[in-house]
Amino acid sequence: MKRERIHSAGPSITPLEIATVTDAVTTGFYSNYRNYLEKFQNEFAKYVGVKYAIATSSATTAMHLMAATAGLGPGDEVIVPDLSWIATASVHTYTGAKPVFVDVDPDTWTMDPARLKAAITPRTKAVMPVDLYGHPVDYDAIVPICREHGLIIISDSAPAVGALLHGKSTATYGDMAAYSFQGAKMMITGEGGMFVTDNEEHFKRAEFLVDDGRDESGGNTFWIKEIGFHYRMSNLTAALGYAQLQRVEELVAMKRRLFDWYHARLGQIPGISMFKERPDCRANCSYPSILLQGRFKVDRDGLRAELKKRSIDTRPIFPKMSQFPMFETVDNPVAERIAATGINLPTAAYLDEEDVDYISKTIIEILGV
Repeated sequence: MKRERIHSAGPSITPLEIATVTDAVTTGFYSNYRNYLEKFQNEFAKYVGVKYAIATSSATTAMHLMAATAGLGPGDEVIVPDLSWIATASVHTYTGAKPVFVDVDPDTWTMDPARLKAAITPRTKAVMPVDLYGHPVDYDAIVPICREHGLIIISDSAPAVGALLHGKSTATYGDMAAYSFQGAKMMITGEGGMFVTDNEEHFKRAEFLVDDGRDESGGNTFWIKEIGFHYRMSNLTAALGYAQLQRVEELVAMKRRLFDWYHARLGQIPGISMFKERPDCRANCSYPSILLQGRFKVDRDGLRAELKKRSIDTRPIFPKMSQFPMFETVDNPVAERIAATGINLPTAAYLDEEDVDYISKTIIEILGV
């Protein structure tokens, strides 16, 4: 049966989530005002294989918390991939540091290690790789480069819940990492994020900053020792995240199955490409996407417009960040090509194989394949 509208993204919500959030609304105040927050943080840290986790109001705030914890400031440079959501760059400008944009790998669309190495200068202090669309960065190459040059690794793993490299989460390769639970992500809290680390010193600094720079050691609960941030996630929000975490492997399997359905129908068509999952990786496939690299009846924007007429929502792949007016444009041709030709296909949790078949056939018809 054809749907009235096919949405670009959306979560899977079951009676478990409804019951858990209802319990938080009913019981999660007074002495229990942190019960779901602490459960969520503790269980998420275990899931990604690190010692410490701090739930935040968004992935952007978690990323800013990483930058601040790393001590970034004016005069420092942070190397980032040119293909990502703007927060990958903007959080460094909050500290006064400068984002330095490098190109991405043409197969995985993540930071190119060779471009990273070439961009290091005496001012470089940190690197923020991005596990774009849930594919792990090539940490095997990037970590040795960063260690050789004494650079801190703060990973933007916002879209990478459930992504693995050599059987380990992307959070285990750097010094700190941040995840997102925004409504279109693998697991959701409506809006929210998570700061994670294995380093006790980083954790203590972040825990201090995330609570407004509060210092209660003198007995005054409202004593502020340093300007911090009001970034902590609420208990009610954490309840939804805690429930979703119980189902996370189910959710990853759903997205990977969706990707396989799209790939079987579109991945072998000449002029259409999808990212390639590297050996020893488990991409979470949270955003199945195609690149239009051949000659078709319409271009990327034309295809999106025609799909919209048929009530099929899509999203363009992120623009190349360095072209934004607040930055200096950098010549990163791979990122530019992907940004200009890429489309995120619908991934709403309710989609089944019949929906994917309809979407794929519609794309093929519009392109004139």
